[in-house]
Amino acid sequence: MICQYKESILLEGILEGRMPLVKSSLTAFEVKRIAETAASGTRHSVGGVSGLELQKSRSGSCSWVLRTLINGKRREIGLGSFNSVSLKDAREEAKRLKYDIRLGNDPVSERSQRRLDAKIAEKLELRFSEAVELYLNHKLKEFQNPKHRQQWRSTLSTYAAKLNERRVSEIDLKDILDILKPIWLSKTVTASRLRGRIEKILDWAALHGHRSGENPARWKGNLELTLQKQSALKNQKNQPALMLSEAASWYSNLRKRSGIATLALEFCALTAARSGEIRGAKWTEIENNFWIIPAERTKTSREHRIALSKRAVHLLTHLPKNGDLIFPNSRGGQLSDAALSSCMRRIQKEFPQMYLDRESKRPAVPHGLRSTFSDWAAEKTEYPFEMAEIALGHKVGSATARAYRRMDMLQKRVKMMEDWSNFLEGKFRPSL
Repeated sequence: MICQYKESILLEGILEGRMPLVKSSLTAFEVKRIAETAASGTRHSVGGVSGLELQKSRSGSCSWVLRTLINGKRREIGLGSFNSVSLKDAREEAKRLKYDIRLGNDPVSERSQRRLDAKIAEKLELRFSEAVELYLNHKLKEFQNPKHRQQWRSTLSTYAAKLNERRVSEIDLKDILDILKPIWLSKTVTASRLRGRIEKILDWAALHGHRSGENPARWKGNLELTLQKQSALKNQKNQPALMLSEAASWYSNLRKRSGIATLALEFCALTAARSGEIRGAKWTEIENNFWIIPAERTKTSREHRIALSKRAVHLLTHLPKNGDLIFPNSRGGQLSDAALSSCMRRIQKEFPQMYLDRESKRPAVPHGLRSTFSDWAAEKTEYPFEMAEIALGHKVGSATARAYRRMDMLQKRVKMMEDWSNFLEGKFRPSL
């Protein structure tokens, strides 16, 4: 190959009526003088290789240019600036390029393709978190409601955080399912919104060259083959919940009533605990404004620590302590589940058009208060998903969740439950 290269250079000189590196070739010193004294906007042949020129721009900067024929067309190839590429190196590069051209290659097109490939590669490096910001900066102007804009962003940051460091070009169906499956059955509305928002982000990324192929967040012909339809999930929901827009009104009506079952139901609302945990609650489980439910009384068989809001503490301090149970019935035993349900039904009967589940339109029930709390945390706050799940006593095994179980995270959970209490009282102002 080296012999062929040298022969090509020699042949080039012969065909052009000269020998390479003829005496007329300018020296480095002579070329430097030209660079210093030549008028702007001029070109100067430097010899050594046919077509190699020093070009001085109108701004006064100098650069190397090779003028040659490629497939019968006159082309110009930049070889770098005068300050960064020596005369010797410019001549060597010009020789190499002309030899490459004689072999039938097109270095100009190859350069263009390399630049295009580099741009494509750079686009494919875009992370999901970056794509979210770029998309939102472009689209959020369409949202007139500031809360809507914040909720859009908050949903993604809360539930799609696992995707943040993933390249949008690499996000696949498994990634989407990992995000959606944990909430698909329990938070149908939130999960549906999340899927749609991820789909829009990835569509935008594809449109701007950051990914290719099918959108893994698409429902039709894709996720519908793996996940259950929302209509089917609605039919499965058997614990009707209060709508967020009516929660404060319901709580206000509850506070106007009396009786141990009413107080138990209020405590149930304030703590988002299960009915059975409320009815079996003991005074010995209350410790330093926390309600510590022992493992043997929880559904998960794990100790559950609930932060008590000021209102919850106030409720407890005004209760008589007649025995071990906090909410005993008239005979000193546990309240029945029906007692709490009846209390809730009485409120709903007074307002037959209110306090209905958003999807099923059935009257809300005590257990549905947990779903209302979950919806509030997801849609009205920026509290992490894992923190809300722990507050509900759900099994969450991620490293983040384990961090929220540590004592140093309890104060954040105290703040969350205080905000929830304020929401029920109509005093909550989200930090949007």
